[in-house]
Amino acid sequence: MNVVSSAVNRTESEKESFVPIQHAVEEPLTFFSTTVLFVATAIAEIVGCYLPLLWLKGRAPVGVLLPAAASLALFVWLLTLHPTSAGRIYAAYGGVYVATAVAWLWLIDGVRPTAWDMLGSAIAVLGMAIIVLAPRG
Repeated sequence: MNVVSSAVNRTESEKESFVPIQHAVEEPLTFFSTTVLFVATAIAEIVGCYLPLLWLKGRAPVGVLLPAAASLALFVWLLTLHPTSAGRIYAAYGGVYVATAVAWLWLIDGVRPTAWDMLGSAIAVLGMAIIVLAPRG
């Protein structure tokens, strides 16, 4: 079934919310802005968990718990900005989270990712792209 015939066979309320299959190509900034939002959300989540870990390991003072709590609050708020159904968003976000965590491993922890880390991240991001760009309807 092509885009035109699938639009013709819909009810009036479905037609109002109908998005053609090509939507990802027509709106690249939406995909880009969603990806940026996912990365920002992942960073907020990682910082919110990383700082208490540093404190628990004795590598940071107890004062890091306050910015950790603020980062987790930011993380929760950023989740509310994600554009569609929670289950789909969390699945797509997971792919970006994996890649962001591997980048964190390299940039913050100073541990160079292995080829397997990079391959796993690439597969996770590909999964995210499939979920986000899939035709709906």
